[in-house]
Amino acid sequence: MQKMSFDIAPIISRLRINAVNDAFSIGGHSGSAAGARVKDIISPVDGQKIASVRMAGVADYEQAVEAARAAFPVWRTMPAPKRGEIVRQIGEALRKYKHDLGRLVSYEMGKSLQEGYGEVQEMIDICDFALGQSRQLYGLHMHSERPQHRMFEQYHPLGVVGIISAFNFPVAVWSWNAMLAWVCGDVCLWKPSEKTPLTAIACQHIVHEVFAANNVPDGVSCLVIGDREVGELMANDPRVPLVSATGSTRMGKAVAAAVAARLGRSLLELGGNNAIIITPDADLDMALIGAVFGAVGTAGQRCTTTRRLIIHESIYQNFKDRLVKAYGQVRIGNPLDEQFHMGPLIDQDAVRIYLDAIDKCKAEGGNFVVAGGVLTGKGYESGCYVKPAIAEVRNNMTIVQHETFAPILYLIRYKELDEAIAMQNDVPQGLSSAIMTNNLREAEQFLSYAGSDCGIANVNIGTSGAEIGGAFGGEKETGGGRESGSDAWKAYMRRQTNTVNYSTSLPLAQGIRFDL
Repeated sequence: MQKMSFDIAPIISRLRINAVNDAFSIGGHSGSAAGARVKDIISPVDGQKIASVRMAGVADYEQAVEAARAAFPVWRTMPAPKRGEIVRQIGEALRKYKHDLGRLVSYEMGKSLQEGYGEVQEMIDICDFALGQSRQLYGLHMHSERPQHRMFEQYHPLGVVGIISAFNFPVAVWSWNAMLAWVCGDVCLWKPSEKTPLTAIACQHIVHEVFAANNVPDGVSCLVIGDREVGELMANDPRVPLVSATGSTRMGKAVAAAVAARLGRSLLELGGNNAIIITPDADLDMALIGAVFGAVGTAGQRCTTTRRLIIHESIYQNFKDRLVKAYGQVRIGNPLDEQFHMGPLIDQDAVRIYLDAIDKCKAEGGNFVVAGGVLTGKGYESGCYVKPAIAEVRNNMTIVQHETFAPILYLIRYKELDEAIAMQNDVPQGLSSAIMTNNLREAEQFLSYAGSDCGIANVNIGTSGAEIGGAFGGEKETGGGRESGSDAWKAYMRRQTNTVNYSTSLPLAQGIRFDL
């Protein structure tokens, strides 16, 4: 494999990433406290240093959150359709920078170039969605039991929305939150993953370009680059009424506990352990494509990655043989070269977790029909490239119950559909699920109250690749949050019930009399 040369410097320049000075950013103004720790950002693609960033401390966080609070009274008074128009302009700016930003996403995170561009397209799509939503922040009218009274509900912005995003979608999931929060009248305080901060800095500059042209206060968009300390500050801060956190279940539980202790709100998008059920009535060509892309896309580092295939015993051997053959055709290499299907894991820690999961699976009796391992040699110098693996397992094995953020796919047999659905549900996580079948009854059973217990349930498509129009999220240890489409906007607002008396008397509810 030939190593593909890639010069990141022009992209860094065009996106105006000031790197080492960007520990925090209020609007487009960057800064850092003296003596802040500097972190090198290393690309998993080639192991090269992209840039260095300063890590924010308590003083930086305080400056950012106070700037956000100061901007909120101004931003919330702007009519929602006007806020939507500004978000529309952000979408146009993202279209302008799509090529550069998509390549930076790919190089900094390691996902394929197509997926890098796709992530920026998701941002553009949510801007379009939020624009329409800005004219549809509907309340509700209901009849009062008292004469000449009007009773209704309306929604108001919450204030500062804290956003903690993960490395695997370094900008898209932030945009799901930010664009909806902005049209709702909230201001945003963003802590990106410390593994992928450069794309966040780029987005902050793109947003500021639009905000400055519309005289938007700087504090409407604040960025704080830091490690766990910054996330803990945000989770424990009563000035931040909502914390939206994406990441591991372990991290989400810590955030939820801290936010709940102060009676705040948390919106959690956590782990997935997603399965596809493949029935005898499935189109096996379609099922093969869905399974392979779902398992190896983003090198298995999606929360919606397909981690389990639950296959009917009558087609098990046939499908396993086809799957093994397909895995032999997966090309692994530099994700900026579009001939490759799969890029690297994010870093060496991820590689160690991947290898540890393989060892644990073998120790529990798992049979690997496609062996894993770390790739070495020319083009793999970063040490982050691994082979996608397939193992035959039992669903109740400890390692199978656990989400491993890597391209390891587990195969499980079933006899009856009820058994398959029970196995699909019998994991702690509940994000995405799918069934491959041309049998209407099987499809409807899977979607019924007795079917999948996940927040996402698909028929004849895989577990990954959600569209922004539908609410995204899951149940159980996935956290119960919903982002992006549908009525997810309500999470960013507070609901208020109003009653207006336009009579000349004061009747009480429930027929209570209070005569003076």
